[in-house]
Amino acid sequence: MENVDNNSEWHPMVGGFDRIQRSQKAGLQFPVGRIARFLKAGKYPERVGAGTPVYLSAVLEYLAAEVLELAGNAARDNKKNRIVPRHIQLAVRND
Repeated sequence: MENVDNNSEWHPMVGGFDRIQRSQKAGLQFPVGRIARFLKAGKYPERVGAGTPVYLSAVLEYLAAEVLELAGNAARDNKKNRIVPRHIQLAVRND
């Protein structure tokens, strides 16, 4: 079975090719396509490299994970099960 392009994957249950999102290809949770669209629409240079939105998505995902981990620790220190904005503020301020 030959692939149609690099963005396709064969799914026998579906009976055909299914598109692979760039986020899945890079192993990220943050949307690479949406960030690429925002970069193209924003006040940035018209041409954006193919790896730029992937790298930016990875950086944003890493920062979000770090802040959420620290905010979760702050919530646990205050004996709470839910993260509130105060916990995020404490996490950012103490780091």
